[in-house]
Amino acid sequence: MAQPQERTPHRATAESLLPLLGGAGNITSVAHCMTRLRLGLVDRSLVQDEALKGLPAVMGVVEDDTYQVVLGPGTVSRVTPEFERLLEEERSAEPAAAPTADGLAADGLAAQGAALKAERKRRNATPVKLFLRRIANIFVPLIPALIGCGIVAGLAGLLTNLGWVPAVVPALAAIASGFMSLIAVFVGINTAKEFGGTPVLGGAVAAIIVYAGVAQVSVFGQKLAPGQGGVLGALGAALLAVQVEKWCRRWVPEALDVLVTPTVTVLVSGLATLFGLMFLAGEVSTAIGEFANWLLATGGAFAGFVLGGLFLPLVMLGLHQALIPIHTTLIQQQGYTVLLPILAMAGAGQVGAAIAIYFRLRRNTSLRKTIKSALPAGFLGVGEPLIYGVSLPLGRPFVTACVGGAFGGGFVGLLNQLGSAVGSTAYGPSGWALFPLLKGTSGLGTTIAVYAAGLLAGYVAGFLLTYFFGFSKQMRADLNTPSKDTAAATRAVDPASAQETEAARAPAGDDARQPAAV
Repeated sequence: MAQPQERTPHRATAESLLPLLGGAGNITSVAHCMTRLRLGLVDRSLVQDEALKGLPAVMGVVEDDTYQVVLGPGTVSRVTPEFERLLEEERSAEPAAAPTADGLAADGLAAQGAALKAERKRRNATPVKLFLRRIANIFVPLIPALIGCGIVAGLAGLLTNLGWVPAVVPALAAIASGFMSLIAVFVGINTAKEFGGTPVLGGAVAAIIVYAGVAQVSVFGQKLAPGQGGVLGALGAALLAVQVEKWCRRWVPEALDVLVTPTVTVLVSGLATLFGLMFLAGEVSTAIGEFANWLLATGGAFAGFVLGGLFLPLVMLGLHQALIPIHTTLIQQQGYTVLLPILAMAGAGQVGAAIAIYFRLRRNTSLRKTIKSALPAGFLGVGEPLIYGVSLPLGRPFVTACVGGAFGGGFVGLLNQLGSAVGSTAYGPSGWALFPLLKGTSGLGTTIAVYAAGLLAGYVAGFLLTYFFGFSKQMRADLNTPSKDTAAATRAVDPASAQETEAARAPAGDDARQPAAV
């Protein structure tokens, strides 16, 4: 019998979430990223979306390949273990499944729900998106270490810039650099785990890349350099190791498997890494770094405008995950990624748009309340509540918000073109949360000033564009009322749907209408 857990605030949040998600029997998997609790569900229809959104700890919900509850950075990493413990307790206390009224067992109904969910997921999934999600699963677990080491590196750099270099600065530098010097190993472990191999074998092959002794190996008449190929080389090496291991598992007799399989996997994959992958991945990594620098040095303003404006649509399509290995490669090569501060301007455009909506719809108390609760998270770079709760459902404000982010990205790109490059020593955070991770070519003060000015440009552009162009006259008339119904909110975005709603509700009369949040 499981012992009852102490009821901490995070435990209370977990207890509030579970019944609204359909109970323990409706949860098939639990994971989390930096801001979201990601859940696999048996039956999507059992989830009470509106009640979930109304919980104080919940910033919003998102449905993708998993059902995602936005809790925010810090909170999600504390709520998830409590949620998992609560699931175990609930499942251990559940009685055996009994037949339902129509003669079907509850687990039979669950199987039907799982089949429906799998079919829906199959229709929505594409090979490209699925592959990118798997790549993201390799790199996302590395984000906490990248952030921690990045901030320590920034602190060491600040002390050095101030001229204060006691013994603690080399210690801080060692702490900050230790993880980055071995990041290829962690990538190899996660790659093997994600693609069905033995994690330690993936790490063993990837470790070859950072081993100092590779400097004695010549390929195409050139000596290899430790770290050559970086995370891309580690990714390729571990993928190859997985394929070799799977081949061995099929053909090696069980009696010899424990000796032959790991030996062949490490030997074949290791030789291929040394005499091919490291060189090729090194060339690709170098090309990525040179292209990023060239892009911002020659077309900085335009490139920044495009990147800042298109980032949120990429996020919604899941295509932003292709950028994660690029960020990691740039950080490993140059010590920072110049792309992230530009992409972070997309969130600034959303914040500016939300403030414009707040002032534009002065009589819409429900929407203004949502904006007030979501803005603090938006300033810190958590944009889901503003996107999915405010701008995206309204349509046009989402477009003007993206353009506002484009202006912020264009400003940062322009300054990069003029010689003041701004980068981040880790990827993941954005908004104000990115300040401790900033690093650039013109000193810390200038770097912070450029990034802050870019945020301000995004805020202002997003505000002005949304305030003046984010609403049609009909949208303002429908939304800017102290008491509005669902049909009015729908009519602002989709007049045809609104007419159907009005026709369906007409017999009930005006007295039957109830206010509804946008």
